[in-house]
Amino acid sequence: MAAVAARRRTGGGERRRQGSARRNAGPLEARGGRLWAACFVSAALVAAAGGLLAWSSRSAEDGVAEVLARRGEPLLDKFVEVPCSGDYDGYRSTWGKDRVSPGSTGEGSSHVQLEGVEPGCTSLRPYLRADALWGKVLFSGDPSLAKLPPANLQSSDVGCTPRRCGRGVSDVVITREEAERIRRVAERGLSLGGSDGGASILDLHSGALSLGKQFVNLYRYFGDKIQGIFTEEDFALYRDVRQRIQQKIAQAFGISSSSMYLTKPTFFSRINSTEAKTTHDEYWHPHIDKVTYGSFDYTSLLYLSDYAEDFGGGRFVFMDAGSNKTIEPQAGRVSFFTSGSENLHRVEKVHWGTRYAITISFTCNPDHGIGDPVLM
Repeated sequence: MAAVAARRRTGGGERRRQGSARRNAGPLEARGGRLWAACFVSAALVAAAGGLLAWSSRSAEDGVAEVLARRGEPLLDKFVEVPCSGDYDGYRSTWGKDRVSPGSTGEGSSHVQLEGVEPGCTSLRPYLRADALWGKVLFSGDPSLAKLPPANLQSSDVGCTPRRCGRGVSDVVITREEAERIRRVAERGLSLGGSDGGASILDLHSGALSLGKQFVNLYRYFGDKIQGIFTEEDFALYRDVRQRIQQKIAQAFGISSSSMYLTKPTFFSRINSTEAKTTHDEYWHPHIDKVTYGSFDYTSLLYLSDYAEDFGGGRFVFMDAGSNKTIEPQAGRVSFFTSGSENLHRVEKVHWGTRYAITISFTCNPDHGIGDPVLM
C-alpha cells in the first residue's frame, strides 16, 4: 500500500493514460450511436433490477477479504472447490439465437446481429459483462424489461457440464514473456480506437472494437490497414494460449478438453481510471457470467499487466457469503472458474494506470461454439 501511495504522489509520470478516441466515425457508426444511447438506458434499468437480487443474496462486505493469489508470489496451481449452483441443468438463456427476427424484440424491432458490431440494442449484449466489463449487477432474465428475445433452452453436453464447481489460479500455464507478447497484440489493436470512458474492448473473433461511445467492426472499418496491425504469428500465439488454458480448465475440473468449445464473447479488455461516459464503461459492478451469457459454462482470464506496478485497484473479487476472495493480477497469471452463481464476482475500480486482460470463455454446447480468429 505504501508503494501505491507513493505512486499516486508522483503524479502523472507513472500513470499511463489512454489517448483520445478516433472521432471521425462513418455514417453507419453515427446512426448506430444514437440507437446505442437508447439501449444503454434499457440495459441500466434491467441491470439495476437484477442488482437488488444480487446484493440481497450475499452478506459479504468490501472490508472483509481473503487474498487467493498475491502479485509476486508465484502459484503453481491453486484450486478451491465450491458447491455447484443449479444454473447448468436446463438453463434458460436470455440470449436467443444469433439473429433476431422482426417483432421478436418487441414493437418496431429490426433484424439485427448479436455480434456487438452492428447498430441496435441487441448488439450491446455480448459485451455487457465478462470480467465485470459492460454492465450492472445482474441481468434479470425477464425479456419484457428490455424487449429482449424470448428465452431459449440451452442444453449442455453431459460430459462437460459442470458437476464439480470452483475457481482456480495458475502462474505456470502461460509465461510472462508470452503474456507480454499477447499484450502487444492488444495494444496494437486498441490503438485503432478506444472508449471515451475507462473501459475498452477488442474482440478478434467478431471484430468488435470500442470507438468513442460505441463499437465498430475493425475488419470492416479499417479494411486493409489491419494487415499492418496484426500478423499470422500473433494469431498463432493467440490460438496456442487459448488451447493451453482450455487444457488447464479441463484438467482442473476432470473433463475432456475436446468436449469444451470456445464461445462468445472472448475479448481483450483495457481499463484505466478515466471517468465512465456511458453505462458500458461501468465495469466494476458484480455479476454472474451464466446469468448474463446462457452459453457460458467455464470462464477464464489471462492477466497481461501487474497489480500495484502497472495499475492500482483493479483486483478481481469473488463475492462469497461472509467474505470476499481476491486475485491480484500479474502478467501471465490465469484465473478460471465455473460460470454459475456459485462464482458471483466483480472487478475493483482502477484508480491509476492501465489494466490489460483477456477473457476466454467456454461452453459445453457445440451449437454455441466459435472458431479461433483468422487474419482477414
